[in-house]
Amino acid sequence: MTGQVEYELRKAGTGLPLRVVLKDILGGGAASVLTVTFGLSYSLLIFGGSLSPYLSYGVAATFIASAILAGVIAVGSSLPFAISGPESSTAAMTGILASSMVERMLAVDPSAPVLPAVLITLAVTTILTGVVLCCFGMTRMGRAIRYVPYPVVGGFLAATGCLILLGAVRVITGHSLEFATLSHFSDPLTFEKLAAACAMAVVLYMTWHRSRSTFGLPVILIGGIVAAHVVFWLSGLSAADAQAAGWTFEPPPSVTIMLPWTVEGLFHYPWKILAELSGNLIAVIFVTASSALFNTTGVEVATNREANLERELNVTGIANVISGLLGGYTGCISISRTVLNFNAGGTGPLAGLTVAAISLLMLIFAPTLLGYMPKFVLGGLLIYLGADGLHKWIVQSRRRLSLTDYISLLVIVVIIVEWGFIAGILIGVVIGCTTFALSASRIDSIKFSFDGSEYRSSLDRSREQLSILAAHGGSIQGLNLQSYLFFGSANRLYQHVKALLARHPECRFLVFDFKLVTGVDSSAAYSFAQIKRAATERGIRLVLVHLQAATEKGLRSSEFISRDVSIMPELDHALEWCENEIIAQHEGRGDEEASLRDWFVRILGSEEEATELIHRCERLEVGAGDVIVRAGDAADSMHFILDGRVGVMIPTGDGELTRVRSLGRYTTIGEMGLVSRTPRNATIQAEVASVLYVLSASQFEAIKTESPVLSQKLLTFFVLVMAERLTFANRLIGVLRR
Repeated sequence: MTGQVEYELRKAGTGLPLRVVLKDILGGGAASVLTVTFGLSYSLLIFGGSLSPYLSYGVAATFIASAILAGVIAVGSSLPFAISGPESSTAAMTGILASSMVERMLAVDPSAPVLPAVLITLAVTTILTGVVLCCFGMTRMGRAIRYVPYPVVGGFLAATGCLILLGAVRVITGHSLEFATLSHFSDPLTFEKLAAACAMAVVLYMTWHRSRSTFGLPVILIGGIVAAHVVFWLSGLSAADAQAAGWTFEPPPSVTIMLPWTVEGLFHYPWKILAELSGNLIAVIFVTASSALFNTTGVEVATNREANLERELNVTGIANVISGLLGGYTGCISISRTVLNFNAGGTGPLAGLTVAAISLLMLIFAPTLLGYMPKFVLGGLLIYLGADGLHKWIVQSRRRLSLTDYISLLVIVVIIVEWGFIAGILIGVVIGCTTFALSASRIDSIKFSFDGSEYRSSLDRSREQLSILAAHGGSIQGLNLQSYLFFGSANRLYQHVKALLARHPECRFLVFDFKLVTGVDSSAAYSFAQIKRAATERGIRLVLVHLQAATEKGLRSSEFISRDVSIMPELDHALEWCENEIIAQHEGRGDEEASLRDWFVRILGSEEEATELIHRCERLEVGAGDVIVRAGDAADSMHFILDGRVGVMIPTGDGELTRVRSLGRYTTIGEMGLVSRTPRNATIQAEVASVLYVLSASQFEAIKTESPVLSQKLLTFFVLVMAERLTFANRLIGVLRR
């Protein structure tokens, strides 16, 4: 029999196994219990107080919205098992919008017909919300909501929970909780109703909140209704008496469907009041957008499925537009209903379509259900939802937030409850930006600092030049900057530079490395101008390295960069230039080109061995850019650099060569290859016109055989050269590990 049914389903074109279909219908049916229960409570939340005579229209609008949202989003969502509908946060905002509309209309004209205006307002708001969501989805601007400061989002949602609590009190007692209405809450019957609702909320918390079982919430709500009627029966209260005492709702005779787009309604609509309600309208849009994003993320986590965020915004926007056109109001994907459907086995859009079908059926059965629905059951559900939001965003968030952020959240809650959502959001964003600026200003903008005696360029220099740099390296002071520089962090940088120059009065070159800087705020230019002024007064040259185009443009526009500020592409070249300036100042005006003989005498300590070495070397003159040896060639010689400069080049991933080391006059290269006879591991290229003397491998072998003393001295010199280079490398590593 089952096989026959499955065959018929496949023949009908569904292509789905019967088991999958039944699971989708079962999951959709379970989610429908929540949709119906929530829908009735949201109807009472929105159409309460002055709008209570029009509850039948509110029930119709609720289940029209539930059906459209569930059906459209189920078909178009990237999560096919998604269940959507009005949410507590969106319903609370919609209720505030409706009550504000009624208050303003009755203040102007107590006899004005409020229902057509309210329905048009809800419809326009829902359509605008849908359009905004579609724009967010198509432009990917929906992700921008993730940049809203967390305390603002938390304060917004906590205030929403507070407003749901206040709405629950109005649903249960029929009175708003205000100072002017406190006398109504002294009545014992009113107190009993509130106590019963609070007891229902406690039961929900103690059972379903902790277990989160699949069918827990529907069973508890149905059980609450049955228990209430048992208590009424034991107390001798009939259904009519319970309704008369306010324990249950007075059902409307029927659900009345009324499209908002009537000629008379549009003609008499108070459009001026709509402008005054723009703040609440924006709040509805913001809540729906944030709820759609946050709920989608929550469903992803709960079901371990990935959603297409842009697609979710687009389909939610389309569903809201259709809902508004047909007289519904806003909504989005629901975490609780979607997870309930998923846990019940629902995996396809048929579950959402089941919810849509049952929501449409409720347009017929809702009045009957309301007649048997105790107020404290739905009111308790609203109290639970509001208290759960307050607990999540006020109690639990305290563990996640710093004291400053938490105080900001509380302030935003108070502002929203007292002056409205727009004031709360705007002031919250200001508070969030201020808090962020203060926090960011505490981040050290200096990754590490160095001076020329411990951190040098890769250019190999003679012992005499190294001695000069060791003695006068403090003339070069460098700062490796990081993060984003703005008025706060830039001012701290200025204070650091002032203290640095006070500690090192010998400083003549101040190097700033911008490699790790992500950006410079225009307000930071003032601090850099102060740094420039302090450096100019002491005769210090500023050198800027790794300056990005946008940063350079900003500093030039503030006239910080001028002729007396040097800009270098790399730190190595900048250090080399500073070192050359220092060496030129301290070498004097004597003959800078020492003879080859004098150099070899200093190396070997003997004129006789220097003469022999000269005879065994071959003079080589190269021009700038000439390749002396190539990587991979046999190491059959070494080079003494008498004049000029050569670079050690290695290939990069894109086929280009990059310099890893540079060697100047009175230095050597290739000595280790000459000893080990391993192939060249780098290309050596002349950077400027240079004069070198080449000692071939054959001549070196002849020296080892014919002149053992000279051979020993050369090997000792090679060891000293490698030791100096190793010492420099160790110091460099030490600086980079700071």
